Amino acid sequence: MERAAIQTLVEELFAALGTKIDEVRVSEGARTVVSVASPDKATLIGPNGEHLRAINHVARRLAEGRSKGEDASFTIDVGDYLEGQLETIRANARMLAQRARLFKHEVEMPPMSSYERLVIHELFAEDPEIQTESAGEGKFRHIVLKYNGGQQKE
Repeated sequence: MERAAIQTLVEELFAALGTKIDEVRVSEGARTVVSVASPDKATLIGPNGEHLRAINHVARRLAEGRSKGEDASFTIDVGDYLEGQLETIRANARMLAQRARLFKHEVEMPPMSSYERLVIHELFAEDPEIQTESAGEGKFRHIVLKYNGGQQKE
């Protein structure tokens, strides 16, 4: 889905929700992120990000309907809430990777969403000593950080 189409969809969704938004920015890179600034950010984020997860789910379903098979993967972030959450997860992963290096042993992270796992896989993609692997099933799926002694990754 094109950048302008994503921005329009998000603006229409928030208008339908009756929410005032100050700014919508679409940034593309490894992942498309739609940053939304709103005076109603606490309500939009909800307890532990529940409302924001629901908004993302609805937005993706709307995008799939409009894009007719075209890739419609993007994430809406209100007030940089998700980026803050991801930075906390990255910091935790770095700390656990140091533990894996120190003890030369694998370390398991807590269960996380597929998007969070993707971020961790990307974080260690170029690390010669740490290999990442997803393990578990369903809501218990998590990342295992494996120390490989600097050997070449497969």
